[in-house]
Amino acid sequence: MEAAAPHSTAELTVTSPEQMRDLGRRLAKLLRAGDLVLLSGELGAGKTTLTRGLGEGLGVRGAVTSPTFVIARVHPSLGDGPPLVHVDAYRLSGGLDEMEDLDLDVSLPESVVVVEWGEGKVEELTEDRLHVVIHRAVGDTTDEVRHVTVRGMGARWDGAELGSLSA
Repeated sequence: MEAAAPHSTAELTVTSPEQMRDLGRRLAKLLRAGDLVLLSGELGAGKTTLTRGLGEGLGVRGAVTSPTFVIARVHPSLGDGPPLVHVDAYRLSGGLDEMEDLDLDVSLPESVVVVEWGEGKVEELTEDRLHVVIHRAVGDTTDEVRHVTVRGMGARWDGAELGSLSA
């Protein structure tokens, strides 16, 4: 599959875990069933905190925690929205072939699928996806400041108002 060019980009600065969760809640308002969200960033950057906010915004059941040891968790919707499938691909070294047992291709049409550490592993699922990159000051573990880039890839995100995320 040919790499999709970014259609929409937002650059944000987040200064606390609470703001990261709030960003997740705002991002959830833009998501719908069939959306794939890739999260990239160093250990401790805030990927799971952002996903926790996504879960709150989507109104799903269950506490959103890191699925590192179970690889994937499904959080059903408490309302009429899509379920959240939260995947941690950190320990998976292969690409989509290694993740095939997770049936992400089956889950994607009716769910919002969020994959931490998914870069280079799940892009083949769809050319329409959001890529969220979280950067923190390297070496300063006390600094809560994060620089977040949200890039919409593919036709699904063409003309998307990602700038509304900074509200």
